[in-house]
Amino acid sequence: MEAEAAKFIGAGIACVGMAGAAMGVGNIFGNFLSGALRNPSAAQAQFGNLIFGFAVTEALGIFSFLVALLLLFAV
Repeated sequence: MEAEAAKFIGAGIACVGMAGAAMGVGNIFGNFLSGALRNPSAAQAQFGNLIFGFAVTEALGIFSFLVALLLLFAV
């Protein structure tokens, strides 16, 4: 196998983390919506936790994208 092909395969595998981040964001917002519909008075108190979970999940997705780019364009 050539080194160029291995770089493309490695970058593709590294992008799997972005799919995991997308599923995580959907899970976070879906569970928040479910909880907010069951107890609307507590929804505002949990909004900060929602934003924090979203930020951490997206940061992990961006990190996996960065790893994929480093695999593609690094020496």
